[in-house]
Amino acid sequence: MERFEPRATTHMLVVADATVSRDWYVDVLEASVHGEYGGTSVVLDLHGNWLLLVTGGGPGPDKPTVTMSVPDDPDRVSAQIIFRVDDCRLTYQLLAERGAQFLAPPVDRGGEIRAFFRDLDGHLFEISQLTDRRSAGATDRS
Repeated sequence: MERFEPRATTHMLVVADATVSRDWYVDVLEASVHGEYGGTSVVLDLHGNWLLLVTGGGPGPDKPTVTMSVPDDPDRVSAQIIFRVDDCRLTYQLLAERGAQFLAPPVDRGGEIRAFFRDLDGHLFEISQLTDRRSAGATDRS
């Protein structure tokens, strides 16, 4: 083998309760359930992306030093999922009506309007609308 060529990419999030989280993702973000396994994991199709929700667990033979757990401090983030939307303010209203808890109303940063929210376990999400075509190639995500 000369190249790394995966067939798919799956994002995994550790959740406290797979069933409760499944329902939130389906109801709030319109995810589709692809599969459920033993009450501890759920595979979702989240707008064309695979999302695996799993309950936590300790180390195993394949990951001897890794413990899977929900975020212990939702204000310290190492990853997030970003949704590019056509209208940030309308999407904000829609998701808020469905129960998404936003950190603040949408903010216009000049070239981009964005707002952040968390799922039930504290994982961070962003909705983002580009308002200036020159921003399409921008890399500033802070």
